[in-house]
Amino acid sequence: MGHKIGVADTTFARVDMAQVVKKAIDDSLELVEVERYAVPGIKDLPVAAKKLLQEYQCDIVLALGMPGDKPIDKTCAHEASQGLIQAQLMTNKHIIEVFIYLDEARTDSELKEIVQNRVYYHTTNALALLKGKEELSDRVGKGIRQGKGDVGGVE
Repeated sequence: MGHKIGVADTTFARVDMAQVVKKAIDDSLELVEVERYAVPGIKDLPVAAKKLLQEYQCDIVLALGMPGDKPIDKTCAHEASQGLIQAQLMTNKHIIEVFIYLDEARTDSELKEIVQNRVYYHTTNALALLKGKEELSDRVGKGIRQGKGDVGGVE
């Protein structure tokens, strides 16, 4: 085992997002260990991510959350994002925020598709970051998105 990826996820999510992380890692054939830490909601993710980095010796963390569609949910997601940024700065390690908002999709099947795409590709981003700071350089400026179609670069 080389690296250890932390997965912080919530019981509020409507999809088991950690299963998508495991699939992406299995598909990559990378030898990484996964440490999971489940919490009730997105505002609990910052401390879970920080604990994964500091107490469980993870090299990087994926913070998985599914905020609701009400204005208060967007506020809570913003607060969680601020906490995740602070935890990154405190630990000097990456925490990849992977939030899927319930109002991004009109149907459950569309929601599941967004979850599968965004979580899968952010997991591949995390694996790339573990290899080094230049690993994602060839993707810069291309308007690549996770969860929905790419928007493309501007020539």
